[in-house]
Order: sequence, then C-alpha cells, then structure tokens
Amino acid sequence: MSSSPLPVRKGQAPEKLSREQFRQRFMRRFYDPAFRPEQAAIDRLEAIAWDGYRNSRKAPVTEKAGPGAADPNYDVSVEWKAAAARLREAARIQARPDTPSRVLLIAGASRNDGTCPGEMSKTWRLTNIARAELDGAGMETEVLDLSRLTSEYERVIHPCKGCVSTAMPLCHWPCSCYPNHSLGQVNDCMNEIYEQWVRAHAVILLTPTYWYQSPSPLKLMMDRLVCADGGNPDPSSTSGKDAAKAKALELAGWPYPKHLAGRAYGLVVHGDVAGIEGLRRALSDWLDWMGLVDAGATARLDRYIGYYQPYATSHDELDRDRAVQDEVRNVARAVAAAVGQIREGRLCRPDAGLRDPRPK
Repeated sequence: MSSSPLPVRKGQAPEKLSREQFRQRFMRRFYDPAFRPEQAAIDRLEAIAWDGYRNSRKAPVTEKAGPGAADPNYDVSVEWKAAAARLREAARIQARPDTPSRVLLIAGASRNDGTCPGEMSKTWRLTNIARAELDGAGMETEVLDLSRLTSEYERVIHPCKGCVSTAMPLCHWPCSCYPNHSLGQVNDCMNEIYEQWVRAHAVILLTPTYWYQSPSPLKLMMDRLVCADGGNPDPSSTSGKDAAKAKALELAGWPYPKHLAGRAYGLVVHGDVAGIEGLRRALSDWLDWMGLVDAGATARLDRYIGYYQPYATSHDELDRDRAVQDEVRNVARAVAAAVGQIREGRLCRPDAGLRDPRPK
C-alpha cells in the first residue's frame, strides 16, 4: 500500500516526563502509609514501569495477526485479538434466529449509594421499572450500570483519543488504543461494553441530564463507541497506528461499516430544571447515525421529575409521579414490540438500502 499523499501534522504532543516526574506520579498510588513496609519492592516495580514508559511498551505481549489479516505477520496485541474474537462470536450468536431476544438497559447516571452521594439514582429506579416490563414480556435483559465507574475500584472508561479524525481506518473495531501498558492506561472496561452492545437486539438508554448534557460516564462510553460506526476490524491493515497508511486506506475508498446497525432502541431522559429535550434529541441523533432503529415516538421519552422542587425530595417526587413510571413501561413495551418485528423481518429502517452520497 502506498503512503498517503497528505501530510501527517506533528508538533503538539509534549515531551515525555522526566525520570523524577514519572516517579512522583507512580508513587501517588502508594500514598497510604500502609505501603511503607514494602517501599523497596515498590521501588523495584517503579523502575520496571519507568522502563516500559521510556520504551513505549504499549502492548508488551503480542502474537501474529495470522491468516485472513491484511498483514498476517503483523504483531497484534493478544488482548485486542481476544476481544475481537469475543465480538465476532457475540455477533454470530446474536444473529441466530433461535437466540432469545436480548435488551441491554444502560443506566447513565453517575450517582449510586455506594459512593459520595450516599443514595441510589432515580435513573436506576427507572431502569428497574423498564427491566421488569421486559422480563414480563419474555425478553432477556442485561443492565449496564455506568455509575460503577464512580464506585468500583479501578473500573474505568478511558477517553477516546480521536483516531477517527486522523483517518477512519485508524479507528479499530474494537478500540485498540487501550490498554496502553506503558502509560498505565489499564482496566478499561469498554471491551466488556462492546460485547454487551453486540449481544443485544435492542438498547434502552436511561439517563439524567447534567448541565444540559450527558453525565460523564455516559459520554465516555458514547465517544468510545465511535469505532462501532465505521471502525476498522483489522489493525494489521494500518500497521497498528500508522497515520499515513490509514489516510491512504481511507482515500482509496473506505466502506465505513456500521457494526451495530439494525438494533432497536429506546430512550428515557429525565431532569429537574432544564435541558432534557436537547439531550434526548442529541442521543436520538447519535443512535440514528449508528444505524439503530427507533421503536417509535413513545420509545423516545423526556420528562421532568419534580420540576424545580428540592433535590432532597426528588425520589419522593418520583414515587408520586405514576404517569412517568407508566411512560417508562411504555418505552419498554415499544422496544419489545420493535425487537419482535425486526427479527421477523417486518421492521427495518426505510432508508437502509439507499446509497449514501456522503459516507462518513
């Protein structure tokens, strides 16, 4: 493959940390005085970590890409290769007509009672209302509670690095930016989340509105799902993160595959003062762009709960608002109906077969 005729712009990234800067950051993990008896062992670990950082050992354990890859001899991270295999298997099972219909419910709030707020979120309660309705309809359900990022040890979603903006083929499906062992960017849970999306026949996204926008954990997940919309399933084709090769590959004609297209979706967006309609529209637009199929107007809900009432009584307001509880049940009912129609071939995006003159 020839190199891209376009220049790869350089000059923004800072220099690597100095030896002392690296040590200071590494040692912050061991601030607790309980670690002090093991200081000599920690010093040895720090020296190993420094060597990995200095020599940029992002993926220290690799194996050949193997048959079927654009470059069978390219050394691929064993962690990425295993994640990609799980997604292929999940997609195979999801597509089988005898597989039970599965709905993924995503609770997008940051709050739960296991961390600083000391109380569960209203989103969690709405999620359980929807789940009970789906269970009653015979659907298999799975819940992705994004508040675990705030309350669970070393459970993280690292931020998207924006590979797609250099060239679409540089954005791999699943994401190959993490783990980056040289930078300590580990314990990323997106591979698990990709698999949950792939297994599902439908997704219901439930979220509060934070400052007119999505809560941070939800936005982190959304950004990292960019690889599901046009992502490259073969990192060997770009020799990993070779920007020039990725630019050439895109300019040669890239198909922008939509890896999650055809699944049904529903939305529940709630708030207490402002911003719910804008957030609901943004989320609908995002899911539409990825090729998911909306389950009708009833399945796209935005509601205020306790409008301009004190935060302290918000759960009481939800207790009293029987209408919004029933509306959430209707979202679940609409999604269940849509899943059945999609799997029977009676519902699809009307524009699914059209050629996009602006693919991206």
